[in-house]
Amino acid sequence: MGQALRSAHEYGVAVRFVDLGAWSDGELRAEYDPTVPEIRVNRRIVESVPAAERERFVELAVGHELYHHREHTGEVAKLPAKSERESAADLYAIELLREGSNC
Repeated sequence: MGQALRSAHEYGVAVRFVDLGAWSDGELRAEYDPTVPEIRVNRRIVESVPAAERERFVELAVGHELYHHREHTGEVAKLPAKSERESAADLYAIELLREGSNC
């Protein structure tokens, strides 16, 4: 289990793999639902990623959504622009991935 999945467990955020459907030109890799709280990873995309890259894909997707959980709980300030929030979530996911590889 990677650092992002461990962190989600520590935060009490469930991680599920579900089909989030097709999204025209883009792809919805994962989504965060604060009412549960839960991160849903798009099984459709996971299954399309080469096996050797799946763990990294899942870790990045979960780490990204975990950042949004941290925003929701107030652990990190919510940045004003959506583009800033998404970039910060990507950076946080990469940071967790690096932490996991240093264990």
